[in-house]
Amino acid sequence: MAYFEWAEDMAIDHGPIDEDHKKLVEHVNQLHTATSDGQGQEIVARLLNDLLHETVEHTHQEERQMQALGYPLLEEHKKGHVQFIADLHTLQTKLAAGSTTVASQLSTLLRDWLSVHIRRYDKDLLRFTENKEREKRRAAHAARVAGR
Repeated sequence: MAYFEWAEDMAIDHGPIDEDHKKLVEHVNQLHTATSDGQGQEIVARLLNDLLHETVEHTHQEERQMQALGYPLLEEHKKGHVQFIADLHTLQTKLAAGSTTVASQLSTLLRDWLSVHIRRYDKDLLRFTENKEREKRRAAHAARVAGR
């Protein structure tokens, strides 16, 4: 069994956002497996570099989607992204300084990000999108009824 498993309650768009989040789950599990095997230090530098690159790309994509939808909590959501990226940079700095606890700190950071950020803040985007779709359907229905 994996350390952290993707769960349907984490699904946001059944598309590119979820695919990126699933990659994060894979990274958490890779790191946990390596750490459990005593090899966390060997992969943590590569994983941090990969995570930073993927996270920056992902957050920009997610923020563009939110902006296009007129998501009212975009600025607040961006702050969470900025903090997560800053936390990754902090771990990179600690690793460069010789810290031997970065692998476990990264594992915890990723697990918590996946559990809290996605399930709470990204779900707000899902609810917003679903509400917009319902409003469109109601408006279309009202227009059809009025046109009869």
